[in-house]
Amino acid sequence: MNNLKLGVDVVSAHNLMPKDGQGSSSAFVELYFDGQKFRTTIKEKDLNPVWNESFYFNISDPSNLHYLTLDVYIYNNTKATNSRSFLGKVSLTGTSFVPYSDAVVLHYPVEKRGIFSRVRGELGLKVYITDDPSIKSSIPVPSVESTHKDASLTHDQTVPNPVPTGSEKAEARHTFHHLPNPNHPQHQHQSFPVAVHQATKYGVDEMKSEPQPPKLVRMYSSSPAQPVDFALKETSPFLGGGQVVRGRVIRSDKTASTYDLVEQMQFLFVRVVKARELPAMDVTGSLDPYVEVKIGNYKGVTKHMEKKQNPEWNVVFAFSRDRMQASVLEVVVKDKDLVKDDFVGRARFDLNEVPMRVPPDSPLAPEWYRLEDKKGEKIKGELMLAVWIGTQADEAFPDAWHSDSATPVDSSAAASTLIRSKVYHAPRLWYVRVNIIEAQDLVPTEKNRFPDVYVKVHIGNQVMKTKTVQARSLTTLWNEDLLFVAAEPFEDHLILSVEDRVGPGKDEILGRVIIPLSTVDRRADDRMIHSRWYNLEKPIAVDVDQLKKEKFSSRLHLQVCLDGGYHVLDESTHYSSDLRPTAKQLWKPSIGVLELGILNAVGLHPMKTRDGKGTSDTYCVAKYGHKWIRTRTIVDNLCPRYNEQYTWEVFDPATVLTVGVFDNSQLGEKGSNGNKDLKIGKVRIRISTLETGRVYTHSYPLLVLHPSGVKKMGELHMAIRFSCTSFVNMLYIYSRPLLPKMHYVRPFSVMQLDMLRHQAVNIVAARLGRAEPPLRKEVVEYMSDVDSHLWSMRRSKANFFRLMSIFSGLFAVGKWFGDICMWRNPITTVLVHVLFLMLVCFPELILPTVFLYMFLIGVWNFRYRPRYPPHMNTRISQADAVHPDELDEEFDTFPTSRSPELVRLRYDRLRSVAGRIQTVVGDVATQGERVQSLLSWRDPRATAIFVTFCLVAALVLYVTPFQVIAALAGFYMMRHPRFRYRLPSAPINFFRRLPARTDSML
Repeated sequence: MNNLKLGVDVVSAHNLMPKDGQGSSSAFVELYFDGQKFRTTIKEKDLNPVWNESFYFNISDPSNLHYLTLDVYIYNNTKATNSRSFLGKVSLTGTSFVPYSDAVVLHYPVEKRGIFSRVRGELGLKVYITDDPSIKSSIPVPSVESTHKDASLTHDQTVPNPVPTGSEKAEARHTFHHLPNPNHPQHQHQSFPVAVHQATKYGVDEMKSEPQPPKLVRMYSSSPAQPVDFALKETSPFLGGGQVVRGRVIRSDKTASTYDLVEQMQFLFVRVVKARELPAMDVTGSLDPYVEVKIGNYKGVTKHMEKKQNPEWNVVFAFSRDRMQASVLEVVVKDKDLVKDDFVGRARFDLNEVPMRVPPDSPLAPEWYRLEDKKGEKIKGELMLAVWIGTQADEAFPDAWHSDSATPVDSSAAASTLIRSKVYHAPRLWYVRVNIIEAQDLVPTEKNRFPDVYVKVHIGNQVMKTKTVQARSLTTLWNEDLLFVAAEPFEDHLILSVEDRVGPGKDEILGRVIIPLSTVDRRADDRMIHSRWYNLEKPIAVDVDQLKKEKFSSRLHLQVCLDGGYHVLDESTHYSSDLRPTAKQLWKPSIGVLELGILNAVGLHPMKTRDGKGTSDTYCVAKYGHKWIRTRTIVDNLCPRYNEQYTWEVFDPATVLTVGVFDNSQLGEKGSNGNKDLKIGKVRIRISTLETGRVYTHSYPLLVLHPSGVKKMGELHMAIRFSCTSFVNMLYIYSRPLLPKMHYVRPFSVMQLDMLRHQAVNIVAARLGRAEPPLRKEVVEYMSDVDSHLWSMRRSKANFFRLMSIFSGLFAVGKWFGDICMWRNPITTVLVHVLFLMLVCFPELILPTVFLYMFLIGVWNFRYRPRYPPHMNTRISQADAVHPDELDEEFDTFPTSRSPELVRLRYDRLRSVAGRIQTVVGDVATQGERVQSLLSWRDPRATAIFVTFCLVAALVLYVTPFQVIAALAGFYMMRHPRFRYRLPSAPINFFRRLPARTDSML
């Protein structure tokens, strides 16, 4: 039976519109969901009613939950006429429903029902999904059909009020029983995660859908200043079993699996399942069997099973057909021995007789094969195997042992966990806000002095202190806000210790409070959190493991909450891949899907030496949102072929996908945890610069800045496609604030953001480092641009020249006007004089002419629009001609190690101040570049919106008197504060989403 229910806690409302003619209202709430209707009690004469009532709806079809809507209406009850009037409504879609553990009370602004409705105020709701079988559904209010008809009335219409009163009202509120839906007699047995959120299939499963023939876009570099060797290059890969011819995919193999963004690769798969009745090989009768799968120079080995004649392995081996040097596959069973392993038996297969498997065919059934001795005669013992030829679309591909991921010498597959492709999910991060108000009845160790008291707070490795206050009375006041970052699941506790500064370097603990983060209140807006008094526990033992504590009368007054209305920044703000708040119930539906095919890399530089020659063991990491992916490691290859495809959901086009290439330093005998994976280069792609539905195939140069200068470490070939699922929602996103509401209502300072971002990166690196195989800390920091805020003379010069390039247009206009004044071209000068005279005589034509001119420029620039995503530009980054001394400064340690102590302090202070100046200059340049991108078609949707606006504005201004426009603009700029909002306006939100040249910065 389906026990899934939607729980709605109607908490309170405030600042409602008075509707009873006496400056008040008698409010009640009606809820509609999935054909069911519930109603709260009536709060008489109260504009700020508090209900705290819970209701539970049946969910008839969990798979259809995302398409359902919860409608909440607030009405005023009028006893005299037994009618009701509309006070506001709130509508919530199924995509915002979260589990009970993630639900918090959120105050929603009430909405109008019609254009003539007059509403105000907010309604506090807590909406969640539960599958607790002990919870019974609420009794619905009868006559749902008539109530829905009532909901269609305008605000000034009234209808008879069927709200029960007295005992009827209490019975309807407190009696619960289960009501099955007659339309669905057979309840679906679906687990809760499937009902709440349609899980996205990652990895190779995404490659099996049948796509439409993609449109291909050729990429060329449009910047003549960029060196040719560092520019994008055209590629013609085989995608989805077909070759690229003149921008289209001509499918040559219709039976091939549909890898529409990667080249098809064939592998020989061997699944070793188990064996039975293996013969004993020594006098003791014991057997430690293992299987060796060998073809040509490559072999894979299973682990040995101690003293088992019927072992089970269930291991899959994958051999790339491009590297096969033999036509016979040998599967040999051996007995592990101290001196020399004994031969037990083998099975041989001719590759010409191996069947081909094409998904979505079912997996090949394994068979029992009789073992043979070295002479080819049948012996006792059988081995269960399955042998087939498939592609990377095969289900066995991700967890298989790969021949191209292990050298012929290293055939033991001991490091198989370090070379496999994996998908990682970064933890969900929360801001922890700790407001330390006061302490009472502190007991110092020395009775003859006033203690100098402060509070030290730490969560994991994060430690912060309040200011030191001298306690001259029973109450010590701080009233300080401290901010931390925590990740789910909450493993660390919030520990607060009140300490007394007895002397320099000597502090004594007066008391301690330990608060589990799982018990802390969560909020998704700026509602007030109730403060609590906590009793301080005084440690009396030195041994921390066996710490004994005693209670005494000291107390600490705190406000602690988990702020879920913010987006926890764990990457550079210029390259953010996710802008959603922490609280899941604030998430909006996705607007599209981003598909990435990592094809191959060419011309890589050797990163290590093996067998006397330079080589590399490379893998790729891609990061977007909470999802990180890691391809398999291709060992001993300077031109590796990955051909792996991954998919992400896109919630905001103003986000950036980052792809990095690294050398795996954990393989081989010399590999250890102390070795760092070396960076080879990375690529950034802003989603808003991609046209929807197009496939971008190109080769990106991998550029890295070294102490000796910028170097090209190779090229990475990728295929990218952004598909839009809701074009209207995507255009609507351009008018929304870039960050969640709380960033504008209660903003953080720049210093706080830098500190919190540093903590967030450390937490993400620690969590991803605990996976198998781990994503190492240096990889996470490089992908997150953890050092982007540090001082660099090169970056400061680059930002300055970016700023100068913005003003180059004004300089060009000034030079052109100078030429006009000098009559260098008489015809042009006469035309300018005529135009100037017309605008002076008809000033109302100035603005229409400007907008029409920008519209024409935008339409004209459409044919020159960029046909490729932006990439690293060494000339913009000032990396191609940087001075060696500046590079030495950039790669210097922080603090510096190049000078004595006094100079070091001054130097570090200079670098810190210059880093702030660098950021300010970069932000100014970013604003100017966004102005340039309005008509450049860098973001095709934004330019289309702006060009359309210019046309409409030109037409409106042509028919509207200029004086009217000027008056309206002036009154709007000087409008009363009551008509102003704390959130940015739609034009500002649109402007902040425009792309800039930060994507091209190294």
